[in-house]
Amino acid sequence: MKAGKDKVISLHYTLAVGGEKVESSLDRNEPLWVLLGHGQLIPGLEKALEGHEAGESLQVEVTPEEGYGERQEGQIQRVPKKYFQNGAKLKVGDTTVLALKQGGHRVVTVHKVGMSAVDVDLNHPMAGKTLNFDVTINEVRDGTEEEIQHGHAHPPGAEAH
Repeated sequence: MKAGKDKVISLHYTLAVGGEKVESSLDRNEPLWVLLGHGQLIPGLEKALEGHEAGESLQVEVTPEEGYGERQEGQIQRVPKKYFQNGAKLKVGDTTVLALKQGGHRVVTVHKVGMSAVDVDLNHPMAGKTLNFDVTINEVRDGTEEEIQHGHAHPPGAEAH
């Protein structure tokens, strides 16, 4: 079965930027489960996976345009510390998750820490970077009706939500 829209895939990946390993699912010994065609992956990686089958390995280079976008200047924003779960412990250079008023979350980088507020760079930490993925596809299957309605994969043993 080939990977494509509404297919659930299980994969292991290693991400490197500029020759330096950033993260790997192998370190957690837990594959990533994804429902394709529902915005769970950056566009460049999702396009590269389409048409591939279980057992295949591939190397994928994702440009900023197909990844997290180009860095944009003027994206520093001051946010009260109360909006961060770990506000008191943040330091310059840390990445953290900011809950958005309109719902959802955004990964931000700490630019400056003050007494009651934190200045964060709203650019994704990987914005402007070319991403290199080594991917091994473990499984490809049809997404269930429930997974398609929810817009994400339900890995084995995970409760549906």
